[in-house]
Amino acid sequence: MGIIGAGFGGIAAAIKLRQRTSASVVIFEQSDEVGGTWYDNRYPGCEVDIPSHAYSFSFHRHDWPRTHARQPELLRYANEVVDAFGLRPLLRLGTKVTEVLWDENEQHHEVRTADGESHEFDVVISALGLLSVPNHPEWPGLEDFRGPAFHTSRWRDDVDLRGKRVAVVGTGSTAAQIVPGIAGTVGSLLVFQREPGWVEPKQEREFTARERWVYRHVPGAQRLHRGLLFGRSIARVKAYDTTSRMQETMRGRCTDYIRRTVHDPATREAVTPDYPWGCKRPVLASTFYEALNLPHVDLVPHPVTSVTGDGLVDDRGVHHDVDVLVLSTGFQPTRFLSGLDVRGIDKRSIHDAWKDRASAFLGVTVAGFPNFFVLYGPNTNGGFSIIAQLERQAEIASRAVRRLERGAGYVDTDERAQRRWVAWVDDQIARKASAMESGCRNYYHSPGGANVTQWPGSHLKYLVVTRLLDRWGIRAFAVPR
Repeated sequence: MGIIGAGFGGIAAAIKLRQRTSASVVIFEQSDEVGGTWYDNRYPGCEVDIPSHAYSFSFHRHDWPRTHARQPELLRYANEVVDAFGLRPLLRLGTKVTEVLWDENEQHHEVRTADGESHEFDVVISALGLLSVPNHPEWPGLEDFRGPAFHTSRWRDDVDLRGKRVAVVGTGSTAAQIVPGIAGTVGSLLVFQREPGWVEPKQEREFTARERWVYRHVPGAQRLHRGLLFGRSIARVKAYDTTSRMQETMRGRCTDYIRRTVHDPATREAVTPDYPWGCKRPVLASTFYEALNLPHVDLVPHPVTSVTGDGLVDDRGVHHDVDVLVLSTGFQPTRFLSGLDVRGIDKRSIHDAWKDRASAFLGVTVAGFPNFFVLYGPNTNGGFSIIAQLERQAEIASRAVRRLERGAGYVDTDERAQRRWVAWVDDQIARKASAMESGCRNYYHSPGGANVTQWPGSHLKYLVVTRLLDRWGIRAFAVPR
């Protein structure tokens, strides 16, 4: 079995396959270490938004020092799991997979790498992740900027920010961590905001020594806390209904947070959204607003329109002098499997199959692409903890592999089941605050207007449907004679 990617999705897939099947596994990773997004993203203040006891594998407990883990701790956890389950010998680090080709005659995949190697696998699992392709803006003059300019996912530790005039473009979840992370170092800081987001305090903190002792030594204590966290997340899902009382509660909580935290009236008005909570990805940040209160930090509530050799120009035509440009401009999440050429039956490319929109049954399998599985695929983002979602997706793949071991020639998705699944997901999403019909703009939608990234419910809902429906839509076929 070939797995592409050694982030949490690839790690989950390898462990589930080894636990539940007799498959041999090879894990390809283009980076020099495991960890995926938690290896790539190392910017100041980088930490997860989901509580540590939920943003971790159900099968491997860890002595978490904080309620919300920082990037170095998450990277340590990824390596700890790799070593605990003996995955290190399976890794092919620094190896980028470029092509996956299904051979109909031999009933296997040919996997080709950037260094010219070719490998054969019965099953291939892509675990490339959703937020892996940086979104670089196409501003006129960007290439003429004379200072350092870099995306947050390619943070440059060699750039000294001390005393510099720094601009951070963007006010999403990443920027909300970077701004307070560098505010104490820079000479001045401009924060460019195209549109405000709903921000709520994350309430992160260090676990007390007593709490850590309990979670380490009391049987079931960490699992119980994990269950409580998932239970609370179910109630939160209701807030995405714009007519719900929970929607009003969340908006009230966020606006109250603005009133209590942001000192300047003009800034308070600028950071208050005029759209429903949940239209965009909510931002959890306990120090972002406080950083905006600092005398050398200024919010520019206008989008950047162009770049000069020594600064940025906003949509009013105002020029801002800048020494260092930090692009917190997000990713391209709707470009699934970007950079990977996957070909299935009749050599059809998966990107041709996804020409109108990316879609997959249960977010994992695609009709016409046998023995191929996508983790963190279309409409699987959300559900509280993506690591829990990835576990469920890895289990779908392992159950399919068991069917192959029992004699099936290959497995493929019923096209009708995939269409019905997509129609059901679309119907669920249409009732949410993130629907385009409500006038909402976010990164969830493909150019054609379909929401192709989000899962419209809790993790419990995803767990139930994946366990009930995978055999309905993923069919086993005999080897042709």
